[in-house]
Amino acid sequence: MHGFRTFALAACCFVPMFSAARAEESIEGKFLTNVRQVTSGFAKAGEGYFSPDGKTIVYQAVPREYLFYQIYSQPLVGGEPSLLSTGRGRTTCSYFSPDGKRVIFASSHLDPAIDQTEAAERKIVDQYKASGKRRRYDWAFDPWMEIFSCDLRGGDRIQLTNERGYDAECAFSPDGKQIVFCSDRDGDPDLYIMDADGSNVRQLTDMPGYDGGPFFSPDGEWIVFRSDRKQEHFLQIHAISVDGKQDIALTDNVGVNWAPYWHPSEPYIIWTGADHSNPQARPNYDLWLMKFQRANGILAPGPITRVTDHPAADVLPVFSPDGRQLMWTSNRTEDHTSQLWIADFRLPE
Repeated sequence: MHGFRTFALAACCFVPMFSAARAEESIEGKFLTNVRQVTSGFAKAGEGYFSPDGKTIVYQAVPREYLFYQIYSQPLVGGEPSLLSTGRGRTTCSYFSPDGKRVIFASSHLDPAIDQTEAAERKIVDQYKASGKRRRYDWAFDPWMEIFSCDLRGGDRIQLTNERGYDAECAFSPDGKQIVFCSDRDGDPDLYIMDADGSNVRQLTDMPGYDGGPFFSPDGEWIVFRSDRKQEHFLQIHAISVDGKQDIALTDNVGVNWAPYWHPSEPYIIWTGADHSNPQARPNYDLWLMKFQRANGILAPGPITRVTDHPAADVLPVFSPDGRQLMWTSNRTEDHTSQLWIADFRLPE
């Protein structure tokens, strides 16, 4: 997913970022109104993205009858989930093409040992269920993960990558001509760009450690992503120019910062962050907003605003195409499962 990977959860912004917020002083109401749950009926669901017209979403969800995430589409009003992926294997990172006619996602359904992979996962699930312990979240860099494209019904499936290793975390450029993605084909996870048909692949980053979760800026000139190159397990938000010549760290704290996403029309980036500076404290993931600056073609960090302070985890935020809504993943549900939530959104004054 464009979400958190196998990094341990024990892993300074340019302004103070992580301050305690008491429940009676919740700041959410300043930015979020009409908060409502979008998905239900799944063991868990999350990482949703809007269609270009804002009427439909794609997301990943674990159905009650299966082990791994699958990809679904769903109208925001008056519709049921529709399966787009094959129903087998690990899947993640769905994203609409800018014309709204196709969806890309990553899947390991071509794993030649998929029966054994599923059996191994079932054994782990059963062990945790028997023990009553809560399983710690992680995400495998499945070497059979490839990127696919399909139509809005899940048909006309086209394989776009075919390299040994993990290919996932993909998103279209604004003009639909390119796809940025994460791959470990060179030994560790880096960013790559390819044409929308899978051709003309070029490597964008080549630093030790993990670079992933990339998204093109609305003008197509920059890509925002997360990286642990400064210190393993401690993710920071970066932005890199599409030519690879400028690579800017936007956060610098003792924390885990991930899932960055651009506002469609204003100079803001939103992401998920948690403070890990105190090893004795249990960090909570909230949403954070930065107003970045651009001068002489260079992007620079700016003021940071906290958006959520709920005791539940709030992660993977994305804006609607008009910027008026925010969708994210949260376990603020009654049964504490992770599901998609949407709210009307207001920028800081």
